[in-house]
Amino acid sequence: MNIISVIHNEKELHWRQMLKCVWSLSIPAMLAQMTYIVMEYIDAAMVGSLGAAASASIGLVAPVLWFVYGVGMAAVQGFSVQVAQFIGAKKLQYSRDTFRQGLICVTAFALCISAIGVFISPYLPGWLGATPEIYVGAYDYFQVYMFGMPIVMLRILATAMLQSSGSMKSASFFNSIMCVMDIGFNALFIFPAGYIALLGIDLWWPGIGLGVRGAALGTVAAEGVTACILLYLAMLRRKYTRQKEGMKWHITKDCVVDALKISCPIALEQGVLTGAMIVMMVIVAPLGTVAIAANSFAITAESFCYMPGSGIAIAATTLVGQSVGAKKPAFAKGFAWFSLGTGMFTMGALAAIMYVAAPAVFAFLTPVRTVQDLGVEVLRIQLLAEPLFALSIVGAGALRGVRDTMFSSIMNLASMWGVRMPLALYLVGIYGLRGVWTAMCLEICFRGLLFLVRIYKQKWENRGSME
Repeated sequence: MNIISVIHNEKELHWRQMLKCVWSLSIPAMLAQMTYIVMEYIDAAMVGSLGAAASASIGLVAPVLWFVYGVGMAAVQGFSVQVAQFIGAKKLQYSRDTFRQGLICVTAFALCISAIGVFISPYLPGWLGATPEIYVGAYDYFQVYMFGMPIVMLRILATAMLQSSGSMKSASFFNSIMCVMDIGFNALFIFPAGYIALLGIDLWWPGIGLGVRGAALGTVAAEGVTACILLYLAMLRRKYTRQKEGMKWHITKDCVVDALKISCPIALEQGVLTGAMIVMMVIVAPLGTVAIAANSFAITAESFCYMPGSGIAIAATTLVGQSVGAKKPAFAKGFAWFSLGTGMFTMGALAAIMYVAAPAVFAFLTPVRTVQDLGVEVLRIQLLAEPLFALSIVGAGALRGVRDTMFSSIMNLASMWGVRMPLALYLVGIYGLRGVWTAMCLEICFRGLLFLVRIYKQKWENRGSME
């Protein structure tokens, strides 16, 4: 289905057409997210086979990496939302120029973030309360990943530009291939050389044996290959973002100011969310290695439920943004509501599956029985909130399409720091890790209801200049 043609050529859309548009963009994005989840599961299992300390070392610094990743996503969306709206308005020259400026700004930003991350990497595990057994692994993993952050952010930018132009399938396909490459690179870098049994045949595996550091190297290598492919597609193959000889590589005030207006609230939102996760890790760290590992694995397992919601949110941003650009607020409103319904249904169904499958999932992720038991228990608490979690994830995506990004930041700030943190600090002393996850569950339900109210009251006309 050509979504752009539908938005421009139809005066009205039946609910079946809207639902078809939502699913046609959501399914490729969800598949990409699901394959990314599979990659996370296999990565976790690979590292988990090294023991609870190795898993805990990655789990300790993971919230900080999410913070960096989230801020990078915010920088990218400052340009990708503009591109979606320019395409909706049939202003292809503007969309191509915005992409070029995005390349310049995101690359410069990524280099700065990378330098800061590498500089603080020796001190970060200590700041987070690392015990001696996980300190070195946490430092190694974080440092290597931060060296590769410019590559990661260019891959994110190319993916977002393809998605904003409606090319969900190619973006999803190559991000899926990245997951396969990540598994191969991780196996190469993590484990030592030796013979492995495959279909009854002993084969020599040329492993390097870098352990936790190898997990970060494997991920960065897979990101690098994928970034090259996606940048080629976005810059030379996709007509809405194609770059041609003679185009000027410069930065304009209007584009950057518009990008900042979109990005800064999203960056604040991501900072609030991931900053709270960092504080939550500081709360969890004193509970010991088993609790840190169980917490990390539970977050990985939960991603099976909420990452597809992130895929639907990407579709919502594209559909709402292009509808706003085409000056069809009724389409934008309809796409927002159908995206919300799709997200709640999908995440609720996956939560039910995960509730039953949790013991088997944790048995796959780690051989340590105490980590398995605690992880299953806390994960099942959180799964009760997944349908309402969908409201905040998909709702934020829909609001980004209409440039209403400040609300998400304010509500996340109020919810995370006004509800989750006080509850977690109180309950951790009584129930340990179970108390922390109970606080998360209650806060997510509260936040989802806030987003539902905002979507209900939203006005869906264009909120910013596209000139």
